[in-house]
Amino acid sequence: MMIAEKIVEIRYAETDQMGVVYHANYLVWMEIGRTSLMEKLGFRYAEMEEQGILAPVMDIQVSYKIAVRYGEKATIRTWIEHYDGLRTHYAYEILNEKGQLAASGISKHACVKKDTFRPISVRKQFPAWHEACELHKKDGVNVVQG
Repeated sequence: MMIAEKIVEIRYAETDQMGVVYHANYLVWMEIGRTSLMEKLGFRYAEMEEQGILAPVMDIQVSYKIAVRYGEKATIRTWIEHYDGLRTHYAYEILNEKGQLAASGISKHACVKKDTFRPISVRKQFPAWHEACELHKKDGVNVVQG
């Protein structure tokens, strides 16, 4: 399993009046983590979209553990929790500067045709992407920082 790590600096605009990161920003960070993981695997969502394929979120869940605050850095850890050729589930851990788990989550996606929103088989349409997902889904561990 490959785990991509991405460090983000918490900006003032991402916090509430108490200086705590606003909960919806974790969803943005999960997207940053997911994009980072795909790039580490050698793929870009933009290229897939140019071919008329989208990967919408079907379901997303976040569990908040401890606050992350303005002025700190957070580490987003992302990996492929499940992949079956049609659906991909990405898992996330967001750690504070001390390495403590601040939030965890999972997002579930399916690739669809842009014009019809009908699901496609990644295995058939993007065999290289399929092979990378099969190779790097949850199994062993390979942490890639960036």
